[in-house]
Amino acid sequence: MNRFSLLCLSVLMLIAVVGSSSVSMGDELSACLPSCSGVVDKAPGCAFTVEIVFKNTGLSEDTWSVNIAFEGENWFWSGVPQNLTLKPSCSKTLIWYGDVPVNATVGSVARLVVYYNDFYKALDWWIHVVPNSELSITSSIVK
Repeated sequence: MNRFSLLCLSVLMLIAVVGSSSVSMGDELSACLPSCSGVVDKAPGCAFTVEIVFKNTGLSEDTWSVNIAFEGENWFWSGVPQNLTLKPSCSKTLIWYGDVPVNATVGSVARLVVYYNDFYKALDWWIHVVPNSELSITSSIVK
């Protein structure tokens, strides 16, 4: 089995495990633009940025404590909680900055999970850990 097949199989298994344990939270995060999923390759120690747009789909103003995490079998990263206050029908983008842990296993994946108040939502964003080094052939000779 090649590496791509193993990666796909690993991602599908993680989706099945995390998806079967997710808690429904209504429509707050269920509407998604086309760019709301994917796998991003990052080496251990490399930086990443997460931007999430939140919308208050309720009828009154409210405040939420919001945080994110990347959760996988081999590594975990948690952001810093942020308070979010929104009036009805209003939206706001929150941004988190992080680094893949330096001890993250090459080939492992972790899924983005959003936490707010007593709810959570596993999103379809994944970080796939790739090697820091890459071998390239710069010249060859055959005689």
